Order: sequence, then C-alpha cells, then structure tokens
Amino acid sequence: MRIPLLTLTAMLCSAALAGGAENPTIADRGTVNVNGSTVFYKATGSGEPLLLIHGYPLNGELFKNNRMLPGYRVITVDLPGFGQSRAPGREASIENYAATMLGFMDALNLNNIVVGGMSMGGMTLLQMYKTAPERFKGLVLIDTTADPAGVAEKAMWMGTGQQAQEKGVASLVNLLMPRMLTAESRMKMPNQVAHLGSLIEQASLDGAVGAAMALANRPDANPVLGTIRVPTLILAGVEDNVTPAELQLKMQGQIANSRLVMIPGAGHAATFEKAMAVNAAMRAWLASLR
Repeated sequence: MRIPLLTLTAMLCSAALAGGAENPTIADRGTVNVNGSTVFYKATGSGEPLLLIHGYPLNGELFKNNRMLPGYRVITVDLPGFGQSRAPGREASIENYAATMLGFMDALNLNNIVVGGMSMGGMTLLQMYKTAPERFKGLVLIDTTADPAGVAEKAMWMGTGQQAQEKGVASLVNLLMPRMLTAESRMKMPNQVAHLGSLIEQASLDGAVGAAMALANRPDANPVLGTIRVPTLILAGVEDNVTPAELQLKMQGQIANSRLVMIPGAGHAATFEKAMAVNAAMRAWLASLR
C-alpha cells in the first residue's frame, strides 16, 4: 500500500531518503505530513530501523528508556493529536492510524523492518500488517489485544472521551494512572507518575476524544493473527489490568512463530515501568532475527 501526496517539512533533512529502502538515513527528529496529519518523530541509535508506536493517550516519550537497542535505529512517533503531532480534526479510527503510519513508513522509505506497538499502538500495528504484510520483518505487540471492545469496555472508552470533553484532558491523569502503573510504582516511584502524567497532559482535546472513540469502535483483529508470517514478540506486564495475561496467551496461541514474555511487577505501561526487563527481552528476541 502506498499513501499518496506525502510531503516532508523543513525539520526532516533531505538526507532522510538518501540511504535506500533497506537502510535509510533518518534524521534525529522531524515531522512528516501524511494522510492529513502532521506526524512528529525522534530517532536514536544506529543500525536497522525499528519503529515504536505508543498507546492512549500518550506519545513517543513513553519509549524514552527503550531507545538504546544495539544494532537498531529506534524511531518513536507521536500519533496524530498526541505529543507534537497534529490531527486534522476529531474523527479518528484504528484503521486511519494504520494508514497514517504506513504513509509515515513510505515517507521515511522504511521497508522490511521491525515495528512495535503498545496498547492502541499494537491495535494499529495489527491493522498495518493486515494492509501491507510485506512491509514487516517482525512485530512486537506490547500490552495490547486483537479483541474488539465489548459492551462494558466500549462504554468505558466513551466515558473517557466524555470526561476529556467536559473536564479537560488533564483530568484523565488520575483516571488512567491506576491502569498504567502498579500500585507499588505509584507509591514508590513518583517520577514515573509525573512522566506519564505529563504525556497525558500533552494530548490535544481532539486527540484524546477522537482516540477514545477509536478504541471504543476498534475492529476485531483476531482474523489477522492467523495470517501473521513474521516473527512476533508479545510483551506484557504481569499486573496489566487493561489487557491481562489471558489476552496475551490467546494471541500467542493464534500467531505462529510468536514468543510471549510476561514482565513481573509491571502494569499496562510495562515498557516504561520495567524498561530494563523489556529491553532485555527485546534484545534477546531481536538477536534471534539476525
């Protein structure tokens, strides 16, 4: 799939497209205009590109402690309406995020790469794979699910969007933090609470409301799982109360050549809460791809 009418802003140096399809040179940071949105990214390290997509209602700084993976140029993005990215309006869907991210990959000439997604980012990644499986060398599904929202979860996400609308995006911090981090981390690691809280507060109102509706109405991605033909790492916190272990085991059972790693002492934001353990799991799995 190719998304037409891509333009790069001045922040993206012209050298970003000069390296070729398999190992492009990517600027340390930039913005890409794609699919009606302006998408901000950062890139760290050197080697093969590895793209990471955050969850709701965070941004690429969720992965601030996951950027140093030897042999990889780790690229983190802000989805439209979050962090430093801009969305054209409030309408949003998981399918549209997927089209935007595939367009982003087009703009940076990224092909046959490993892509990871946390929560909503993982749902987006499954739709990306459904559309263009040939673009991927491997998948990393982090604290996510292929299931559509059930009745109770759909109501919860609609309520989250309504709260953002009525009380402001900052009001979501106290609502969502118990889902992001374990009680122990919330008590003993105020720096983690402060960082994730700041990411939530950076979300635009359109982004927070639109993405909540996208989560409520997300497609059933279970049919995609059996079609996955690339190595897949499934990572999740043992104490994740949003996408619990049962959902991770279900995905592992449906994805051939998949590896499941459960992270002790971590909640839904395992990639941040227990970054060292997540990085170790990713390094070991990435080594198996070489």
